[in-house]
Amino acid sequence: MEKYDVLVIGGGPGGYVAAIKAAQLGKKVACVDNKEFLGGTCLNVGCIPSKSLLNTTHKYHDAKHNFASRGIECENISFSLDKIMETKDSTVSGLGQGIAGLFKKNKIDYFYGLGKFESNNTISVDLNDGENKLLEADNIIIATGSVPVALPSIQIDEERIVASDGALSLKKVPKKMIVIGAGVIGLELGSVWSRLGADVEVIEFADNILPGFDNDVRKEAKKIFEKQGLLFKLSSKVISAEITNDKVEVEVTSVSGNNSEKMDCDIVLVAVGRKPNTEALGLDIIGVELDERGRVVVNGQLRTNIPNIYAIGDVIAGPMLAHKASDEGVVVAEIIDGQHGHINYDAIPSVIYTHPEIATIGQTEDELKNNNIEYKIGKFPFLANSRARTSGETDGFVKIIACKETDQVLGAHIIGDAAGELIAEIAVAMEFKAASEDLARVCNPHPTLNEAIKEASLATYFKPIHL
Repeated sequence: MEKYDVLVIGGGPGGYVAAIKAAQLGKKVACVDNKEFLGGTCLNVGCIPSKSLLNTTHKYHDAKHNFASRGIECENISFSLDKIMETKDSTVSGLGQGIAGLFKKNKIDYFYGLGKFESNNTISVDLNDGENKLLEADNIIIATGSVPVALPSIQIDEERIVASDGALSLKKVPKKMIVIGAGVIGLELGSVWSRLGADVEVIEFADNILPGFDNDVRKEAKKIFEKQGLLFKLSSKVISAEITNDKVEVEVTSVSGNNSEKMDCDIVLVAVGRKPNTEALGLDIIGVELDERGRVVVNGQLRTNIPNIYAIGDVIAGPMLAHKASDEGVVVAEIIDGQHGHINYDAIPSVIYTHPEIATIGQTEDELKNNNIEYKIGKFPFLANSRARTSGETDGFVKIIACKETDQVLGAHIIGDAAGELIAEIAVAMEFKAASEDLARVCNPHPTLNEAIKEASLATYFKPIHL
């Protein structure tokens, strides 16, 4: 039986980072994962392939619809879906090989297969080659991520009725796609296929898109996406989806139950969320505690109720974000090493990679109201930003929320070009508990989109200059 200081189950952004950090700290480390390439869902069927498709399809859509207005004449613009998919797959394999190289560099043993607990210190691995191997470790980190949530009345076949995995690898552009769920995944993948020519209609149970996001952002995003051609059917739910001949027949009803209709489409994308991937781990065998949503319960040090077993990433509470999992991986490795690793959950940004991008960090107005916290806000539109005007990317705004009494920045919400990059400036400010005045006094280069952050911060604590 192989013996290790640290054994990580799961090779995604949380697991592989935890393994590398533990190895850097001098531990003997192994990692078990059942994906073709290390990197987990994020690299294989999530963040990376979707961003490849989003980037490529945005360039195509931009050239087809927007270049002429800026004096660039392109005739007979077309695309090769096979080449688009080939580029995506090449990106995934290249990054996966890169992580494998990091494992080799840090002398981490990798086992390609399914891991299951046999005891508090022992994992049984069904290897991909058909063999079984027992591994023993002083410390075990659960980092198995999440899987798409299914709807009981809908059978996913990953061909006509697909989850996110299938939507990343369609063989042809559908004429009509129905997306169930107006969250991050639904809007990103809906945008991909809409840009390539599909008629996309999004069915959402809530009364607006992007549940849980800032209300101003939700309203602005819906207006922009509708302008781009996406259709939304809100306060609605899908009762069934049945494949009939060469179509999928979808039955939709209003949440109130007053209206019902049937719709035909070529592809249905089920994007109603994700759930922890813990069912095959044998956690019941050793008694690891789960909460009511099937998430592993951990304490402030990310320990489970069994002291030598930790959990990170999508299997525990908190936002299901790759960077959150990675930071937790570093924290756990440091704690195992006897250090005092920590993570600030109030300063973790989240990004939607549509166009324009949407980025958020900290609290929304609704959350502050519910907690009876007095606040003030400042907004600045990209329409008044010089760089946005020169690039023709004037949709959206920056919104800063600060404590009314102390002026400390409590949250920020951006919809606009490169919002995912811009939010990092605010993340740094929040990490150091900056006030909106502090952020407003940062000297940004001109002309840049970052100046909108400065102006929104000025608007929060006093008055903007350029509005």
